[in-house]
Amino acid sequence: MKKILFIGIISFLVCSCDVLDEKPQAIAVETFYNTAEEIEAGVNAIYTPLRNNFRDVYPCMLEESSDFVYGGLGSWNPPSLYAGLDANNINRVSDRWNQFYVAIRNANIMIEAIPKAGLASDAEKNKFMGETMFLRALAYFHLVRNWGAIPLRTVENMSEYNVPRTPESEVYELIISDLEYAESTLPATVLITGHPTQWSAKMLLADVYFYLNQYDKAAELSNEVIQSHQYSLVEIETTDDFENLYGATVVNTLEEIFYFKYHEQDGFALALYYHGGGNAGEYIRVPGYNVVINRVDHRPYMEQDDKDLRKGLWYLYTGGLVNEGGLLLKKYNDVTGENPRNSFPLYRYADCLLMYAEASCRVASGPTSAGLEALNMVHRRAYGYPSTQPSPVDFKLSDYNKDSFIELCIKERGYETVGESKRWLDLKRLGKAEAAKYVKQNRGLEMVEKHWLWPLPVSELNFNEAITDQNPGY
Repeated sequence: MKKILFIGIISFLVCSCDVLDEKPQAIAVETFYNTAEEIEAGVNAIYTPLRNNFRDVYPCMLEESSDFVYGGLGSWNPPSLYAGLDANNINRVSDRWNQFYVAIRNANIMIEAIPKAGLASDAEKNKFMGETMFLRALAYFHLVRNWGAIPLRTVENMSEYNVPRTPESEVYELIISDLEYAESTLPATVLITGHPTQWSAKMLLADVYFYLNQYDKAAELSNEVIQSHQYSLVEIETTDDFENLYGATVVNTLEEIFYFKYHEQDGFALALYYHGGGNAGEYIRVPGYNVVINRVDHRPYMEQDDKDLRKGLWYLYTGGLVNEGGLLLKKYNDVTGENPRNSFPLYRYADCLLMYAEASCRVASGPTSAGLEALNMVHRRAYGYPSTQPSPVDFKLSDYNKDSFIELCIKERGYETVGESKRWLDLKRLGKAEAAKYVKQNRGLEMVEKHWLWPLPVSELNFNEAITDQNPGY
């Protein structure tokens, strides 16, 4: 049974369903991946499980754990209580684990296949290889942050059944190596919408160093993205103008560093979790998906300035499972039907500016003028002022020291990226003590140890005999 399951994963890209013992991996590499079109098809297959993960459950699980939203309802409630996951949510995260590893498997197949393909030039091979390594690094980056030590499956061991958990430091070594290669080989400009560039690789690598608290490297890389002048903030004057940034009809903007793209046939389902039936009015009406909510008396919402246009993205909702005073987020609004066409922003220019502001402060042991300006650009835009011009809402350098400026950056990141599933990973970056502080401050809850990492799937423990331990508390 194990052999059948394993081969099923191997043959994900090219199905040789009639003969399971024909080593479909070898068939795929030797007989299929020869032309540029075939290689492109193989690389595109890496996107499918990643898009599947980011379209609904995975970002919702991350957002549930955020102290900047009140949390979830029904079977989705446990992640928002910081007490660990119940059976329903364990199954949800297990499915995400499987999808990430399918993406990694597909990437490994292509890493082996691309050098052997009859492509026109080394440049073409490098481009495909860079994209493949970017996507593999992205998958591993999300796995290691959520599960800790994980099996490291590469080209060298992808046919092995039993692969032990690899220390986190070694997983990060592979991630960094993949991204350094991607950075040097990907194109400088977008060739296909939704595909990475060298700046996407720099931004992802900056985020890796940011998470590892290597703030000097995070500051350097994020500043390179800024100084590239490839990106700018989408200017707004009213809350409704955010539609020009997050709306379903937006193909791309100058703020987009790397997004996952969705369409009506395979819609961005996270929007469904924000907009339910009842009195949702002009927003999407799909009853039973009221999961990620806020409350009018939730501390971060109460403390947010009413003049901050981002606060207007929350709207009062009293239908379904949401109690009186419940707020839903209209950041991803599509009135056309039940399958929203919104893109999911993994990295945008505002992320880069806020990362640089905080990282540069940590490196300099105090706020810098360049870091302050980066923060102010995002803050001005949030109030409807032109992002590149001084405004009445600007923060002043003289008002902050190292600690208070970092606190300000963290708070601004919370407001700016709400609904983009970044806050919980930000808290993890800060460490257990800081994360517990924010959870207590904003939610009034104590965070138990087992909540820090998600449990390894039972299917992995049953299948992989090299793993004998589970994450704490499960």
